[in-house]
Amino acid sequence: MSEEVTAVGWDAIDQALLQVYGEQEPSHYGTMIPYSLGGEDPLDGISAYKSETPIPHWHFVTYGFSELYEKEFENKEYSGYGFELTFRLVRKENEEEPPAWALNLLQNMGRYVFNSGNVFRAGDYLDANGPICLDADTQLTALAFTHDPELAEIDTPNGKMEFIQMVGITEDELEAMQTWNTLGMLEAGIQQIPNYITDLTRASLLQNPQIAEAAEQGMEKEGSNTGFLFVSQLAWQVEKKGWFNKQSHVIQLGAKQADVISKLLRGRILKDRSLSLVGQNITIIFKAADQVGFHEDEQEITITLNRAAVDELSRKLVPQESQFELTSLAGVSFQILKTHIKNQEGEVVKTIG
Repeated sequence: MSEEVTAVGWDAIDQALLQVYGEQEPSHYGTMIPYSLGGEDPLDGISAYKSETPIPHWHFVTYGFSELYEKEFENKEYSGYGFELTFRLVRKENEEEPPAWALNLLQNMGRYVFNSGNVFRAGDYLDANGPICLDADTQLTALAFTHDPELAEIDTPNGKMEFIQMVGITEDELEAMQTWNTLGMLEAGIQQIPNYITDLTRASLLQNPQIAEAAEQGMEKEGSNTGFLFVSQLAWQVEKKGWFNKQSHVIQLGAKQADVISKLLRGRILKDRSLSLVGQNITIIFKAADQVGFHEDEQEITITLNRAAVDELSRKLVPQESQFELTSLAGVSFQILKTHIKNQEGEVVKTIG
């Protein structure tokens, strides 16, 4: 049986695109050597369509997060990881081929998912720690994920899947999404970025006073949807000091994330929701309670805070190297460490704190 006949998942994606673009022949970029056989690119292919509405742009669609051929995943309900990524990018006048950096970015997303097992869903976000297009003069340094406005969820012979659109966002937009929610922030800015088309030249949505106010009010009324935050510099240190070797516990955080953690504490704990900071070797969970304290359980630490403790901690969590204690939390101190932002070559390009 030929590969074309058995590519039932691929055909299902093509049928969905046929409903939008008719007989338009996209620019397609396949993979010569499969990732499973040592190839560099995890996705089997990426198609780029020319769209003219609402403005001229490239519409990229991936092939490879879902099951394109035979059914292999145990979960019968979903095809593969249950999604394919799309990406809409402003198309320059007379641009006949899509830019290579966008293809590389999508393949990088494939490496992230295939290597980590983490999947993307509408409402997610990802900090790129630098321009999403390397060496570009752009403020877009992170990515948000939402539903593609033209491609609905489909059923394939290998299970259902949805089209998740990737959107380039600025650093302050990322923080607003963390402290409020991604989809609310994107919806507030839909007039500025119709169809969530990425434009490397645009300024932050939060420069618009109405959008900034919507984000502020959203956080105050609804709190934050971010229940889990990965913190690269998170650590829990146990030290002994004094004549009686009394234990002292230190929570270490990076300066880059201190400010957003401060806001998340207010957006979660004050709304009676927990916040989990997840590091490489430790998870620290903050919970609302009348009594302030902490509980240590192997690789998980639980900190309980009341309103007064949240207020004090959020004031002291600033992006500056320091160490401090809370009035009501005995035996625990907080240490803010410098954060060094590095480029792909490992060189430090920015220091925070």
